[in-house]
Amino acid sequence: MSITLTDQDKLTLRTAGWGAVSLMSAAGAAGSAHKAATEGSIALTSATGLVGHVLAKAPKGVKYGKTVAALADQVLPALTASMSLLKQDPAEADNFRRTVIVAIEAATRPHKGQPSPTMTEMARKITEALDAA
Repeated sequence: MSITLTDQDKLTLRTAGWGAVSLMSAAGAAGSAHKAATEGSIALTSATGLVGHVLAKAPKGVKYGKTVAALADQVLPALTASMSLLKQDPAEADNFRRTVIVAIEAATRPHKGQPSPTMTEMARKITEALDAA
């Protein structure tokens, strides 16, 4: 099945994917926020298919919240909306979900020991948002 995305649809997908990485980076700020963002970004830009083409570019002009709570208020609904948009094409919906999961796993990959409880909880919230649709 093929799906056609509008510019607004693409912005929603980018806001969701890149925002999820930003959430993980913010949640792990006590560790290395830069490393989390870098690892997550590499995962997003390594995606394939339609989702890969959309996520290859970070969203332009998006004003993310200045706190983790404000960022979550933007990103978690965008994740759910993205899954709803893509449900027309189950393969692309699965591709998007897997890509975001890989990005948050890359962002949480610890150098020493386990990921922080904060990062683990944020990963759970992101996964729930993906599964809510």
